[in-house]
Amino acid sequence: MALGRVAALVDSSPASPVKDTSAGPNGAPGWLLPVPSSPLGLALAPIKADEEDYEDVPINKTWVLSPKVDESDVTTILNKLLLGYDNKLRPDIGVRPTVIETAVYVNSIGPVDPINMEYTIDIFFAQTWYDSRLKFNSTMKLLMLNSNMVGKIWIPDTFFRNSRKSDAHWITTPNRLLRLWSNGRVMYTLRLTINAECYLKLHNFPMDEHSCPLEFSSYGYPKNEIMYRWQRRSVEVADQRYWRLYQFAFVGLRNATEVIHTQSGEYVIMTIFFELSRRMGYFTIQTYIPCSMIVVLSWVSFWINKDAVPARTSLGITTVLTMTTLSTISRKSLPKVSYVTAMDLFVSVCFIFTFAALMEYGTLHYFTSNRQTKKKPQHTNKTSLVNIRPGTSLLQMNNIAPYDDDDYVYECLDGKDCTSFFCCFDDCRAGRWRENRMHVHVSKIDSYSRIFFPTAFGLFNLVYWVGYLYL
Repeated sequence: MALGRVAALVDSSPASPVKDTSAGPNGAPGWLLPVPSSPLGLALAPIKADEEDYEDVPINKTWVLSPKVDESDVTTILNKLLLGYDNKLRPDIGVRPTVIETAVYVNSIGPVDPINMEYTIDIFFAQTWYDSRLKFNSTMKLLMLNSNMVGKIWIPDTFFRNSRKSDAHWITTPNRLLRLWSNGRVMYTLRLTINAECYLKLHNFPMDEHSCPLEFSSYGYPKNEIMYRWQRRSVEVADQRYWRLYQFAFVGLRNATEVIHTQSGEYVIMTIFFELSRRMGYFTIQTYIPCSMIVVLSWVSFWINKDAVPARTSLGITTVLTMTTLSTISRKSLPKVSYVTAMDLFVSVCFIFTFAALMEYGTLHYFTSNRQTKKKPQHTNKTSLVNIRPGTSLLQMNNIAPYDDDDYVYECLDGKDCTSFFCCFDDCRAGRWRENRMHVHVSKIDSYSRIFFPTAFGLFNLVYWVGYLYL
């Protein structure tokens, strides 16, 4: 009687059952029955045999009958492999060393910090080894697993020896990959960002080249336990256009293998050297060109009248102070090294040139100025004087009394005569010099400086740039 009522409800329902064309596990077709919108709110279910083989899945207010999913082959394989597996023991322990093949994919390099002498590198680090305990027989030759499997098997204790800080990427999930082959081969890759040490030799700065290493090895296993080996394509690099090297250009790379001896044993060290060359554009604009222009500016005083004391003095002091500021700024981007760099040499020579231009006018002004020493005497022996044109310095000859001109007296330097002193004065006795003596006019020092200073600075630049760029 109850079954008749249910059948009646089904027949009177506006929605009829729809036959599912997909067969069930026993070959019987499935049925989709919508929930009727009756006032009684009864949920109808099909009357079929073996209901325990099906499960109810609600989809858009519809009850769908689908077969249950059995445990997959991959889960079975992993459960068998991990049964009795001890991840604290390396493969082939006590039999042979475990060989780890390594490869590195360089995602980016930079920036390079010369103050702290370190650089930043972003890499994908891959390690491959064989573990006979993980062999399996299946139609699937390769299992691609995520990071959840990493903690359940043995992993090499590789660490980066010259890293100051290393970060693994964990967003949105741990950036780790594990692949397992049927012959027991295991490949483990992860993404790392490393701040590694790079000792910079700055003797040729800013025309220097550096080889920044990235070293890694086993932390606890010596050579007789773990052997590292490079894969065929051991190191690859990504597109360099987006690297943050800024002041440097990537020249190339090379890898090497060495064995070090320690108290705890012999360890295999794997090293990648990244060859970097510094770009000079920034330092040419910020240091070399301004320093050269300041030196040239100091030469302007040679064309200013020697009587314009304020103009020439202020110009000389300004150029010297500017060079001092530039030399201080040029050292801020460098560590406080105790040796002289190439930039230090250039800035120092430029400072010497500007300082020498200021001293040139000081010397010229000293020798050509009129200095009042004493009042003129009452009686003067006219026959014992040497006539010297005003505006020139005099050299006293044989203790001859100085010559009076109004209230100013022109005296010679320390009473030396022309026969024993390098003379740089216009005239001496009889207006003639002894043979093989050099005669330099004080009033023409500016003319000599106009030629000497540019020539000397040009020769210095020639030797400097050829020496540092080509030798």
